Amino acid sequence: MPVNPYQQYQRQSVMTMTQGEMLTKLYDEVIKQMSGAKICLTEKDLSGVNNALQKAQRILFYLKSTLDFKYEISGNLDALYDFFIERTVQANLKKDAAMLDEIIPMIEDLRDTFVQADRNARSK
Repeated sequence: MPVNPYQQYQRQSVMTMTQGEMLTKLYDEVIKQMSGAKICLTEKDLSGVNNALQKAQRILFYLKSTLDFKYEISGNLDALYDFFIERTVQANLKKDAAMLDEIIPMIEDLRDTFVQADRNARSK
């Protein structure tokens, strides 16, 4: 079976990412899926909404599962992830873009905070 060079490149790039880069990529994907769900809502594509929000939820659950509770910030992140998951579930059930509009900026801020923290850590 022939190997797709693009898939091979993607796999290799993920394998060589730093933890900060991987975290940023995961946040970017959550934002992308939520934004995609909003587009699907305007197009009345309910299956697309459901698929996109379930992908976002899976990533949020993964992020939640990676928390190390020996650090104080993990408790805060755990509560934030729970909030994001709950709002995503409710947005999916109610097909309510406003709920996504509420949390997307929060997730963007969180991503930006981790990007800056990663830069600071690498510059030391």
